[in-house]
Formats: sequence, C-alpha cells, structure tokens
Amino acid sequence: MKKIRLAVLGSVVSLLAACGSTPNQQPAPVVERTSSTGKVVDAAVAPAAPAPSGRGYYTVKKGDTLYRIALEAGQNWRDIVAWNNLTNPNDIKVDQTLRVAPPDRAPGTAQTAAIAASPAAGLDVKPLGAPGTSAPAAPVPVGSNKTGPRGDKRPYSESALAELEKPDAPAASGASVASTAPSAPAKAEQPHAADKPAAAASQAATDDEGVSWMWPAEGKVVGTFEGGKKGVDIAGKAGQAVLAAGAGKVMYAGSGIRGYGNLVIIKHTSNLLSAYAHNQTILVKEGQSVTKGQKIAEMGKSDSDTVKLHFEIRQQGKPVDPSKYLPPR
Repeated sequence: MKKIRLAVLGSVVSLLAACGSTPNQQPAPVVERTSSTGKVVDAAVAPAAPAPSGRGYYTVKKGDTLYRIALEAGQNWRDIVAWNNLTNPNDIKVDQTLRVAPPDRAPGTAQTAAIAASPAAGLDVKPLGAPGTSAPAAPVPVGSNKTGPRGDKRPYSESALAELEKPDAPAASGASVASTAPSAPAKAEQPHAADKPAAAASQAATDDEGVSWMWPAEGKVVGTFEGGKKGVDIAGKAGQAVLAAGAGKVMYAGSGIRGYGNLVIIKHTSNLLSAYAHNQTILVKEGQSVTKGQKIAEMGKSDSDTVKLHFEIRQQGKPVDPSKYLPPR
C-alpha cells in the first residue's frame, strides 16, 4: 500500500514540476491599465489629437454665444456654423474650439499656384507630353505635300495661297513652330506668390478707404470710444430713425447677442463692419443689401436702461474709434 501511495505522490510532484518549468510560456496580454488618477483606461486607445489653436481659432468661454463670437471675429455666424459643421448654433460648449476664419485651400493648391505664378521659380515650362519627349508636332493634313509643320498664320490672299501650295515652300516669316506659339504673358502681369498677401492687404485697405460714412442717427453723443466703450452712444427718442452709416450687406439682424438688444450688423468690406444696437424695431433682414442713409431700424432701449443707439465700427472684428471714420458735425 505504501508503494502505491509513494508512486501516486511521485507522479503528482512530477506533474507540478513540469507545469512550473514550461520554457515557452507567454505572459497574458494586458488589455487595461490604471492611470495615475486611478482610472482604468484601455491601453490600446491612442491619445486624442490636440485641439487646433492659434490664429483663426477660438476657444469657447463661459457665457459666450455663437453670435457674439461671430461679432468679435468679424464673421457671419452662419459661416462659422458651416466651417465647424454645427447642427445647432445654440449648442456650443465651454472649452470647445471653433474655427472663426475661412479654411485654407485644399492641400497642394497654394504651392502649385505659387510655382505657376512665380517667374523666378527656375522651371522650364513645356506642353504636356510623354516623359522625356517634346511636345508633338501639329498634324499634317492628309494629301499635303508639305514636309514641315505649318505653324504660321497669315491673312488670306491669292499670293499666300499659291506660296503654300508649292512643295517645301518655306514660311514667309522663316519662323519655327515654337516661335508662332502664343507668347506667355509678360512677367509684370504675373504677380509673384510672395506678393499676393501684400497685394490683398493693399486692396483691402483701398476698399476700406472707399467707404463713404455718415452719422447713423441724430442726437447728442452721450458715450464715446475714449470713455471705455466699444463705440459711441447717441441719445434719441423711441421710434427715431436709425440709418445705415455706409452702403453694405446686412450680416446679422436679431437679438441673440447679450447686451446689444435688437442688433443690426452691416458688412461694408472684407475688413469693416458697423453695428447698431438697442433698437426698438429692426426693418432689414440678413443678406439684404442696403445703401448709405437707408433706414434700417427704429431707436429703442432693448437691453438698455435708456433710449439710445449704440453704434460701433469694427475692423477685422476689433472695435475702432468711430470718430475716425464719421464726418465731423
């Protein structure tokens, strides 16, 4: 009996030793791990990409509305909705990053345009053809006795026709096909890519200077830009006419921006817009073109303690002193 017990015990010990000494055993895969805060996270999940920031982006703060963000950026709120694929303009969250400038062109287009526009790029531009080959010559009409390409163009005349019918008649000008190809525009007509931003800025400045301004309402100025305001306040009576200070297009008409009441915003150029706040009634719609002096609203005290017009001029979204634009009175 003892022998049987010893044999069974020896078998058990051998089996345990074999299990404990398997040389190729692999550790179990780790699927989860614990972060420094004690939260279990999936090790296979890649870290989230950092939110874009810098020029052209805005991080939503507590109390912000999309309409106010659009005003501060000098953009149409509808454009911001489109650039950020927002389904609800009223549903934005604190710390959310929004694009507030037009997206860049598709990758590669700017570089291609720069190379094409730059006369100093040092590239030998040739017509398209098979790699390593020159452009194909113009096809020779069937039945023609010409052995060379006909690249020149001359006015029709009997003598010209007779000369072209002669075998191997040289072209009257003696010019090659290449010389008769349309000449490239003069370099002066091809702005260098590096000059484009400066040219655009110059054009914008010219457009800004071309806006003709007038006072948007009659009345006493009771608040000035130097007094810490973003514009000027003009006192008046309820229902008094509020006029467009310059020609442009209505970019916003509504009451969605806290502190401005019934507000009208007119865009005059790509850089300049004007804002008319605290109206009693708005008489224009978004997208409507208005002329200088056109009645756009009636003065009131919406979101204000007194009847007045709060008038702002903004350049690239930043408030500027209206007195530098409005005529003296």
